[in-house]
Amino acid sequence: MYVKVTAAIIENDGKILIAKRKSDDRLKGRWELPGGKIRGGETPEQCLKREIKEELGIDIEVGRFFTSSKFTYPHISIELLVYFAKWKGGDIRVLAHDEVRWVYPHELLDYSFADADLPVVKRLTLQK
Repeated sequence: MYVKVTAAIIENDGKILIAKRKSDDRLKGRWELPGGKIRGGETPEQCLKREIKEELGIDIEVGRFFTSSKFTYPHISIELLVYFAKWKGGDIRVLAHDEVRWVYPHELLDYSFADADLPVVKRLTLQK
């Protein structure tokens, strides 16, 4: 059974926001598109708004669905649901990651992404 997880492609001035997993995380040091696990009763869009607020301290507007990716890690199997999003307000704070960066789409593959994010990032670089 796959745990449903959301991720946001937050765009601003032609760049995409990526986040580095904390050093105490199972996926430490790996980059990801920010997001998190869907709670019971939440839609993916509601989850994404909540998670981005909790992890980055900003408000977003969730846009269209981009793609999904399934991956089984040793500790969990996830289905990653990825949406485009716009930054609507607030100042970015690094609350749940070691670091965040704004990068151009063509730079994404220069970073070591978590396995579930990698097919998404590859597809994104082809479309931008």
